[in-house]
Amino acid sequence: MRFPPPGTLLTPVFPAPTNARTFVILRLLGVLAGVLAKAVEGRMPADQETIRYTGVYGEDLDGRSYLMREVLGGGSGGRYYADGEDTIHVVPDSRNLPTEFTESRFPFVVESLSLAKDSGGAGQFRGGLGYEKHIRMLKDAHFMSIADRSILACWGVKGGKAGKPFEVVIDAGGPNEREVDALADAEPVKAGEVIRIRTTGGGGWGNPLDRDPATVVRDVVWQKVSAEAALADYGVVLTGSLDDDTLGYDAEATAAERASRPVPAEDDAFFDRGPGYGRLADGAAYAAVDTL
Repeated sequence: MRFPPPGTLLTPVFPAPTNARTFVILRLLGVLAGVLAKAVEGRMPADQETIRYTGVYGEDLDGRSYLMREVLGGGSGGRYYADGEDTIHVVPDSRNLPTEFTESRFPFVVESLSLAKDSGGAGQFRGGLGYEKHIRMLKDAHFMSIADRSILACWGVKGGKAGKPFEVVIDAGGPNEREVDALADAEPVKAGEVIRIRTTGGGGWGNPLDRDPATVVRDVVWQKVSAEAALADYGVVLTGSLDDDTLGYDAEATAAERASRPVPAEDDAFFDRGPGYGRLADGAAYAAVDTL
């Protein structure tokens, strides 16, 4: 493996900025995984982004300065033999901070912490899910974030779809709703506003229409996949209801729905980078290197 000459992003020369080097390392791992995936007909995991730093800071209810930061994980990529894992942390011994600890020390309430539904890329083997965390501030503060994969999602491979990107929304559904950039240092948050953090899902592996319908039903029951995504992404026609534990699927209708979908062409892109790619590529759906 050869590195480029000095003076590039991978070979910086002082005084080039080198903060957040972790993201460059992870992008390199993704590049190497993608190269190997093309060489072995996709028998490699799809992409993942399992690290980002978020936090809030300000003065607590007693007027003392504080800083709360945590390292939140994300979903790993689907594999040619299994789904990706949920909320993986690439940093050793790092986890989301316990609610009981943070609420006793900092002026906010953790209203919910869950898996981010539909965040894993659809596929024959689904990408792992990221976190969804809601933090309600009790006093004015500032939010900070050092994160990647907010535009370019974790790519899916061999027909698998990209996972959902990183997203932070403050006061969702309220009068001051706003999306915060993934690289933020001093985003003001008012007392009473909720910070909604959704971390990345891993990319999916293989055509979603090849996923076992019973497994899709299981994912809906486990609230990893929504009923809407079961039909839109996987072509599974659900029956029954979650409310009375009768959820299932119509095998005949599911087969007909899947048969009505376009058949993948041989020259389709090998990787799916998600809708954000077009924003950075003048509307292009994929790059030349994304095909076999």
